[in-house]
Amino acid sequence: MNYPQILEETKAVAIKAGLFIENERKNFDLRNVEHKGFNDLVSYVDKEAEQIIVDQLSKILPEAGFITEEETRSDVSDRFNWIIDPLDGTTNFIHGLPIFAVSIGLQHMDQIILGVVYEVNTRACYHALKGDGAYCNQNRIYVSPAPDLNSSLLATGFPYSSFGKIDSYLAVMKSLMQKTHGLRRLGSAAMDLCYVASGKVDGFFEYNLKPYDVAAGLLIVQEAGGHITDFKGGKDYLFGGEIIATNGAIHGELLEELKNIWKST
Repeated sequence: MNYPQILEETKAVAIKAGLFIENERKNFDLRNVEHKGFNDLVSYVDKEAEQIIVDQLSKILPEAGFITEEETRSDVSDRFNWIIDPLDGTTNFIHGLPIFAVSIGLQHMDQIILGVVYEVNTRACYHALKGDGAYCNQNRIYVSPAPDLNSSLLATGFPYSSFGKIDSYLAVMKSLMQKTHGLRRLGSAAMDLCYVASGKVDGFFEYNLKPYDVAAGLLIVQEAGGHITDFKGGKDYLFGGEIIATNGAIHGELLEELKNIWKST
């Protein structure tokens, strides 16, 4: 299997979908927005971008299955699976906030082996192959050297449709606001992870996530030298709905905050 070639072809697919999204944003009409659920928004742009991606990836690796946000195609394989979010940050896109991305991960058995995240507005293509480092366009990227929580800037995501754990979340944020340089809520988990990988933020945590939100980005973080766990410190972060991603140095402190406050509220 020629994974470097597959990576190059996947990057081209992500860029093609990204250029479609960029073009559609210019004349986007809010009347085209649909509601999949409370605060769970989608438009024809998500669906058509996903169709572009699925059609092209099907040619690159015909034997692979698909896990997709818009369910353009969903046929899980026991060997290879593409995990796709065609437009991560849909709410940002709809409102004209320039943080949204195309996210494509390739899973082999139980591991993510390839990740591509294309940041549409900056045309930055973050990518990684397992064991081969992480890159933004052609430049190698690394996590930050921040040594502790007190010197860190964190990203997170706020609850927007599932509010059962909102008190725990607010308690965590209250504590971290007093122990860090601050918290940022950017609205795209894929970009949050890429910003950890490239040292723009030192850590990221969120719950109620789906595999297509994080599949590509988590590998990019790992290949940039970062560390990934779930809120318990385990490895159930792809399908488990919760993730902590850091530069490694602050991981223990951030994990301890979440363990202590999450279970006590």
